[in-house]
Parts: sequence; C-alpha cells; structure tokens
Amino acid sequence: MWLPMLGMTALPHLGGLVGGYITRQQVKTWYPTLKKPSWRPPNAAFPVVWTCLYTGMGYGSYLVWKELGGFTEDALVPLGLYGLQLALNWTWTPIFFGAHKLKLALMEIVLLTGTVAATMVSWYPINRTATLLMAPYLSWLCLATSLNYCIWRDNSEEKEE
Repeated sequence: MWLPMLGMTALPHLGGLVGGYITRQQVKTWYPTLKKPSWRPPNAAFPVVWTCLYTGMGYGSYLVWKELGGFTEDALVPLGLYGLQLALNWTWTPIFFGAHKLKLALMEIVLLTGTVAATMVSWYPINRTATLLMAPYLSWLCLATSLNYCIWRDNSEEKEE
C-alpha cells in the first residue's frame, strides 16, 4: 500500500511544479506591477503553503481511495470531485499568471472553492480525517479568492493583457 499512498500524495504536486515554473518569471516581472492589498501574504509564503496543502489534499485522497477499496463505483463522486477540483486548481495559475486574465481567474477560483467544499462534503461520511486535511486548503482558497478579487478590482484592464 506504500505505492498508492506515495503516488496519490505526490500527484497534486505535479501541477504545483508546473505552476511554479509558469509563475517564476511572472512573479518577478508582471506581478509586482499590480496593485495588491496590504494584507496579502509575502511571496515567499506561497511555495511553503502550497507544499503543505498539496501534501494534505493528496494524502486525504489516498485515505478516501483506501476506505472505498480503490477506484470503485462508490468512489466515483468523491474522487471525481477531487479530480475536478485538482484540475481547477492547476488551471488557475496559467489563467492568472500566464494569461493575466484577472477576472477569469476570479471566476475560476470561485468555482474551485465551491468544488473543494463539495469534495469535503462528499468525503465527510467516508473519512473525517481526509475531510479535515482539506480544511486548511479551503481556508487558504478563501484568502486567495479575496486576494484575487482585490487585485482584479484594483487593476485596470490593461494589466490583464
């Protein structure tokens, strides 16, 4: 059972690595040109936070997978929602940092946050520990959604191109 646990725990990090590659240059060049609220976390916090969040959500998905006996019919909704939120998570970075589409990124992160909440609801009867492992992620997404909103609100459309 070590291989599925390691694989499922590592899976979210793949998108994080790609996202980190995409944002690396943009964080140095484009992102500093944007008006941001004073309460935003420092740039150095993001890789640390995302490493923890990706590890927690990945391990939580393993716990649900294990409890349901793998990719069974019963796993379709809880792991399907998890897969959807993971895809949405990975999509936000190219929209925001790659395409500079602040409004589209805001709409996408709202959808992501709702999908994470739905994932947690679907996981709760299966494995409460897995659900709790998603709680910091949902909290961070609420902060990130607020930050995305403020950046969109405070920056002109030219900054999005």
